[in-house]
Amino acid sequence: MDSTATTTPFSTLIRTASHEQHTEAESSTFMSDMLGGRLGVEAYTRYTEQLWFVYRALEDGAGALREDPVAGPFVQPELMRTAELERDLAHLRGEGWREGLEPLPATAAYAARVAECARDWPAGYVAHHYTRYLGDLSGGQIIRGTAEKTWGFERKGDGVRFYVFEQISNPAAFKREYRELLDAVDADDLEKQRIVDECKRAFALNTAVFHELGEVFPLSA
Repeated sequence: MDSTATTTPFSTLIRTASHEQHTEAESSTFMSDMLGGRLGVEAYTRYTEQLWFVYRALEDGAGALREDPVAGPFVQPELMRTAELERDLAHLRGEGWREGLEPLPATAAYAARVAECARDWPAGYVAHHYTRYLGDLSGGQIIRGTAEKTWGFERKGDGVRFYVFEQISNPAAFKREYRELLDAVDADDLEKQRIVDECKRAFALNTAVFHELGEVFPLSA
């Protein structure tokens, strides 16, 4: 890592280093079409299903990391999304929502990488934690607004509960505190560079999911 590493806050390094991938993920055809209200609720449902596989990997692995010096501070119950995702899926797919639920190949690869980091590399887990939860608190709110408007979900109700962090009353303050945790992360410069690289990998894995969803839900010309 270059000499700026010691003077630039780690949260800033992560944000700037992954900016390009972040933009690519947000501007994928599938996400653009969904946010533009050009896709049906089936596409939103399938997207929500994919999230469930990823968050299960994130949150199933969290318990064992609570005492970890690097990842432990990031494991915060108010962020957990699996229960809300399951409530949304029951609303979208009905009570038997688990039947026939399969991840797309890209989703399976993404979830497997998250699980691998949770098991073998806590600092890598932090990279995935950051890319998911801070994204949900920020851009996720745009998706929620679109879903409510386009498919008629009750505001902050069933179908969009994944995006509603009821235990976080001040998202801006929470994100500020989260960045302070990143700045204080217990890692040397080399490990921090590996975390940054894993952030880039996380965005690439996420973008691959969007590409596959775009193949499932192409807009007819």
